[in-house]
Amino acid sequence: MKYNGSCHCGAVTFEFEEQEIKSGLRCNCSICKRKGALMSAFTLPPEQITITADEGALATYTFGSDVGKHHFCRQCGIYPFHQTVRKPGHYRVNLGCIDSLDTTKLPGDVFDGASL
Repeated sequence: MKYNGSCHCGAVTFEFEEQEIKSGLRCNCSICKRKGALMSAFTLPPEQITITADEGALATYTFGSDVGKHHFCRQCGIYPFHQTVRKPGHYRVNLGCIDSLDTTKLPGDVFDGASL
């Protein structure tokens, strides 16, 4: 299936193809527990996600090892995707940014990122 997503204001958009999304993943690390987002349980290599952003709209936050790259929109503050610590350069997406999904109806496992 083809999925399209965006931040709240639309300055950052992304698209990818993946099997039907039936569940998500939450993480208990210090940043993810504060974001509270339901992320994709799968990761996407960079060649499988197309990211488009208005000039200057996409910002990145890193901490700790600086391997994980947490991307957000400078205009509306929404986190649409990040690059993972466990698979550097690969992306997980914020399922709440995909209009065709209702994340309140998706189950989500918890990953123990706090112990990394």
